[in-house]
Amino acid sequence: MARRSEQRRAAAFALYQADVTARSISDTLPRDASLFTRSLAHAADDLRDELDEHIARHSEGWTLARIAPLEKAIMRTALVEMLHPDAVPADTPIPPEGAIEEAVKTAKTYAAAQAAGFVNGILAAVLRETRQNQPR
Repeated sequence: MARRSEQRRAAAFALYQADVTARSISDTLPRDASLFTRSLAHAADDLRDELDEHIARHSEGWTLARIAPLEKAIMRTALVEMLHPDAVPADTPIPPEGAIEEAVKTAKTYAAAQAAGFVNGILAAVLRETRQNQPR
């Protein structure tokens, strides 16, 4: 079985491919995708509007349409684990900081040079907002 980081990357790539080709997530997921990868990709697709609201609210000076599809896919998968950890099967859920770290690492490897900082900034802002709005 692939490492969780590889499974997260596969989910992000499936979302990206679905976004740019207008195919369904089911069509873009690898045939051998794990339950975790499938669940993460489908959850991100199902929650797209909510996740995009978070991304748009924190992407100062950028409209959602200007953000590269791969960067959006990477952020959407991280946001699912940050905001909806019960949406994906996991023996031990990743902490929000871990989801951000994985997303930044993927962006550094596969996206434009400035993407990692952009992804980190948006996800960190969402995490701050979420923690500020939690009851104490």
